[in-house]
Amino acid sequence: MVSVTHSVAAQGDDSLLLNALSAGLDEGASSRLSAALSFAREFYQDSLLSSGESMRAHAEGVALIAASLKLDANTRLAALFFAMPVIDDAALEKITGAFGADVARLVQGAHLLTRLRPVTRPIVTASGHGKGGKNPQIRLQVEVLRKMLLAMVEDIRVVLLRLASRTQTLRHYTACADDLRAEIARETLDIYAPLANRLGVWELKWELEDLSFRYLHPETYKKIARLLDEKRIEREQFIAEATDRLQKELREAGVEAEVYGRPKHIYSIWNKMKNKNLEFSELYDIRALRVIVESIKDCYTALGLVHNLWIPIPKEFDDYISNPKNNFYRSLHTAVRCPDGRSLEVQIRTKEMHQHAELGVAAHWRYKENKGNAEGGGYDEKIAWLRQLITWKEDVSDTSDWVRHYKEAALDEVIYVLTPQGKVLDLPRGATPVDFAYRLHTDIGHRCRGARVDGQIVPLNTELKTGQRIEIMTAKQGGPSRDWLNAAQNYLSTKGARTKVRQWFASRDLEETLSEGRALITRELQKLGISGANLEEIAHRVGMTSVEDLFTSAARNELNLRQFQSAARGETPEAKTAQGAVSVRRPSGTPNGVLIVGVDHLLTQLARCCKPAPPDAIEGFVTRGKGVSIHRSECVNFQHLASLHPERIIETAWGDAGAEGRFATDIIVDARDRQRLLRDVTEIFAKERINVIGVNTQSRNGEARMHFTVEISNLTQLRRTLTLIHKVNGVVTARRR
Repeated sequence: MVSVTHSVAAQGDDSLLLNALSAGLDEGASSRLSAALSFAREFYQDSLLSSGESMRAHAEGVALIAASLKLDANTRLAALFFAMPVIDDAALEKITGAFGADVARLVQGAHLLTRLRPVTRPIVTASGHGKGGKNPQIRLQVEVLRKMLLAMVEDIRVVLLRLASRTQTLRHYTACADDLRAEIARETLDIYAPLANRLGVWELKWELEDLSFRYLHPETYKKIARLLDEKRIEREQFIAEATDRLQKELREAGVEAEVYGRPKHIYSIWNKMKNKNLEFSELYDIRALRVIVESIKDCYTALGLVHNLWIPIPKEFDDYISNPKNNFYRSLHTAVRCPDGRSLEVQIRTKEMHQHAELGVAAHWRYKENKGNAEGGGYDEKIAWLRQLITWKEDVSDTSDWVRHYKEAALDEVIYVLTPQGKVLDLPRGATPVDFAYRLHTDIGHRCRGARVDGQIVPLNTELKTGQRIEIMTAKQGGPSRDWLNAAQNYLSTKGARTKVRQWFASRDLEETLSEGRALITRELQKLGISGANLEEIAHRVGMTSVEDLFTSAARNELNLRQFQSAARGETPEAKTAQGAVSVRRPSGTPNGVLIVGVDHLLTQLARCCKPAPPDAIEGFVTRGKGVSIHRSECVNFQHLASLHPERIIETAWGDAGAEGRFATDIIVDARDRQRLLRDVTEIFAKERINVIGVNTQSRNGEARMHFTVEISNLTQLRRTLTLIHKVNGVVTARRR
């Protein structure tokens, strides 16, 4: 049907074109299409697409394909208007005013998917297709697939338009090849043909595959086409005789049926030859019949007649009626051997099955005129399609090298759930109702007290699954529970939600801490008999930058009371210096705003986040109440602190004591798990006389990760130890954290 309507567009006869576009629609819809044709032609004029194709010709071709798929009037109108947003930013407003909001929404959706082309084009054609899940191009490709999936759930017609547009582009390239043709053909085989298969739109799937194959492998395509053509007359005669014989048997058995030869598609022939390592002459389904009957009972009756007429070929029977494919395709497939030794494939299905097999989702995704937005399609419909389409990536996974990385990337770790209003949200796999609540709004997350999943109340640490409808129950006021931060209880899976919970408690803790610290300082001043003290001045004397720091330090029991008492009396206290390996000197040019008590003798501590050790390049950060924290210069935490408070950075260097000290550091070992692996690694530490003060090991799917905290003298000792660990059987990497 598509090829017939394609020829109509080529003729340029407006009456024939309008009749084809309006096929199956009422008079009112036909009038709207007539007006839309004039509107589109005036809008596009001589505009061209990047492929060189006329926008007008492309739009009319896509609309004809939409009509051949029996899509509703609004979808056909949207096909005519698909490129208008490219020309005019106000196009959607004009479409809404003239043809309705539903048409404009479809145009906008199709336009958004079309805009993904510049992202996908350099990706699927790259020679290496990416070298791992961390490749930014692979991440972009995953994002493309994710957005297409979301678009499918919101309104399947948008993606049907995208498939129609891609089909029309490939048709254009049959006459006007350019440098992009092969790239677009590869992308079609990688993404769009599997998508058409998942949607069950076989009428487009075959054409997408054959045209793409023709552009990518022209010589192979011509060879198979020539082989098909060489025995075409003989094959047609054989099919005619087999059709007459089977039709007679069916009629005598009282089965009403339509029997005809099934066309073969070159790409499917090549795939079967490649996958089964067969020669062309060895294929069973070069000669094929299709039988269309009235009922499922008739399907099995017809199957029995076929097997009585000819000899069934073992292992070539598939019952997709009892066991439908993932895209709901249903049919009986069998292959038989005729008396002359030639093979024959027979497909048997009902009329309803045939309609779905050819048109797929388009056969029964129907929209009434003026129905409203896509959400009016109903929650049940969305859930059904969501659960069906989420497995589209399984079809895509075998089409190209880059998808092996895509399988490891984010899309495999994403679920899709719906709000009570039907909006689709994507969350990481393992997400809970609490994660969902924070995704909706921070305040909803804070006040979340319960959840319903598909109408049933569930615990808040329930792991959500794709296709579920989530409803959050909230309190009028209040905040999160501290249990949510307990990783063992699995209330939170997303980093964003955990951050919001921590921030909530941090703000509450700060208020409580300041209140407690204020009370302690007031009490201490009363003991000293001091009233009306200048707290800001006292804070500066003890090395604090603000009164709030003074209160916080007092509440956390970090304030040296003797220093505070001296400062309160107006004396200048001397800071105690920790006996350690770090000496600190104030560089020239240190900002005057940094107040340091005792430049040559400051309280110091090694930062736990990066655990510096000689001869690491180090820098100091003046903390609130804990002296100077020493970090490695490349420490991410230090760099973040430096960007926020550059005035607190102080130059540091390793002193003489540092050469003989011992320093804690973290080592990460990744290995293939096996028995006695931990023992072999710890033996290295023992031989090197390295003290292990902490161990944490995890094993999953045969892979082990071991986290050691050890004490070392210097980096030379650490490097030697890492080299020895690398040599342990099964170890993949050993590195300092």
